[in-house]
Order: sequence, then C-alpha cells, then structure tokens
Amino acid sequence: MISKSIVVVVQLLAWLAALAGCVGLALHFSGSQSRMLVLAASGAPYLMGSAVLGAVGFVAMRQWSGAAVAIVVVAIAAWTQAPLYVGRSGDADGHTLTVMQANLLFDGADPRALVDEVRARNVAVLTVNELTPTAVEELGRAGLDQVLPYRFVSPGRTATGTGIWSSYPLTETVEYDGFVLNQLSATADVPGVGPVAVYAFHPVPPVYGTRVWADELSRLRVILDRSPADRPVLAGGDFNATYDHRQFRAMLSGRFADAAEQAGAGHLVTYPTDKRWPPLVGIDHILVTGGSAVAVETVGLPGADHRALVARIQLNAR
Repeated sequence: MISKSIVVVVQLLAWLAALAGCVGLALHFSGSQSRMLVLAASGAPYLMGSAVLGAVGFVAMRQWSGAAVAIVVVAIAAWTQAPLYVGRSGDADGHTLTVMQANLLFDGADPRALVDEVRARNVAVLTVNELTPTAVEELGRAGLDQVLPYRFVSPGRTATGTGIWSSYPLTETVEYDGFVLNQLSATADVPGVGPVAVYAFHPVPPVYGTRVWADELSRLRVILDRSPADRPVLAGGDFNATYDHRQFRAMLSGRFADAAEQAGAGHLVTYPTDKRWPPLVGIDHILVTGGSAVAVETVGLPGADHRALVARIQLNAR
C-alpha cells in the first residue's frame, strides 16, 4: 500500500509539472520584451511537455480533478505545436530547388565541409550569417564560387557579416540600413520560374537587448511585407527567435510561411552545437511565399555553433 507521504509528494510534483506546462503556454503567447521572459520562451515546448508528466502522475494517484487540469494544458499545448508536425502542402506545382541557411560562427565553420554539403545536396541558394572576409576567401578556395558562381556578400567582423550565394544570376541587390548586423536581399533569375527574391537576415540576439531584438524582427517583417507580390520569395537566416516567440510568429501572419511548418518537419533544433549537450532550440529558419517546402532537415557543420538548415522548395509555376 502506498504511504500517505508518497501520495503527497507525487501530487505536489504533478501540480508543479502542470504549472510548468501553464508557464510554457503563457510564454508561447506572451509578447513581453522582458529579457528573462524572452529567453525563457525559447524553452516553452519543454515546459509544456512537462504537463504530460503531471497528467500521468494525477492518473496514477486517481486524482481526477488534477488530471483534468493537466490534460487540458496538454491539449492546448499540442494545439500550439501541431502546425509544426501536420504540414501544409500548399498548391505549388512548379520548379523545385534546394535552399540552405548556415551560420558560420565567424570563420569557425569548416569551409570544405560546407561546400561538400552544398555540392552533395545540389543546393541552389545559400544564405550565410556571421560571414567574415577570411571566411569568404576560405569558402572561395574550397570551391564554393565554382558550385554557386553568383554571390552578393557583405562580410564583417565577428557576427555582422551576411551573404547570399546562388546558382542563378543575382540582380537588384540591397543592403538594409539601420540594423546592428547586415541584412541583404537580391533577385535570382531562375530558369522556368523567373525572378525569385532572396533575403538573408540576421537580427540581433535578445541578449544584445530585447527591445532592439523585437524592433529588428518587426522591421524585417515590414521588409518582407513589402517584398514583390508577383514572384516567389525566400528568406533564410539566423532569426535568433524560435517558433514559440510571438514576435517571430508575427512574421508568418501574412503571405509568408516557415518552411519547417509547411513540410511538417517538427521542431528542428539548430543551436547550440558547440556545447557538451545537444542543440536545444531552433532559431534558424527559411521563410517562403510563392511556393511550398516539401522537405526540411538540419545538417551538421563542423566548427560552427549552429546546425545548417536545408529545405527543398517547390516554387509556384508561372
């Protein structure tokens, strides 16, 4: 027979688990610019998942009122995360190309490993963050300019640099002013499709300053909203925000969709990869309009602190 003290402990733990799930839900919906809450929102799915343990504990103890509360929390949590797993095929029926997003950790990433992945996966468009002048030279020596002969790059010191490489000619190149890190766009002329707008973004991380972080995400959303409506648009970047940040999901409230969500790829964690523990959060994204992602996955990149993101995009036919 289970002692009364054990029952009390299990009930307490179950209530704590259910409460943690409620906190995760609150963080998912919060638009707060508090640094602590913004950083905590990155872990919202883990907090929500704890409600499952709470439900199990309540059921085991036959505490039906507590079980009901925990199950409601689990149901709402599942509803918030389901879009990442269900997928939306869309109506794209045209040209298919592969897009890669990579954060190089300044010039820390192995350039040959990146070029090998680009070549092996037949990547047609590559967006890069934390691109230094040294990294540009090393990538060139590793053969990137032979695989992707067209580029628009704005390298910089440490994290500021950003770049776009393409199989297709790039025109209408723009570098956006007023951001801490470099934000770029260009137009790729894709045979059989026509012009495709490509953006490479890198807003500051919230640890830099959550108000600046939120402001930059908002201004990048405006840039995307003003992107040409008569052509497909691809936006790759280290957004320094997860799907559980309301400020990031605001970017998906109009024409744009997250490639991972479109493909039903689930939680694709990309950061950090330079710790003793595995990556925990997904802050690298590829956004799409005028097409639909049919497959998205992460790829290890030796020397970097992010996994790269690779998406196969089917663009709408002209």
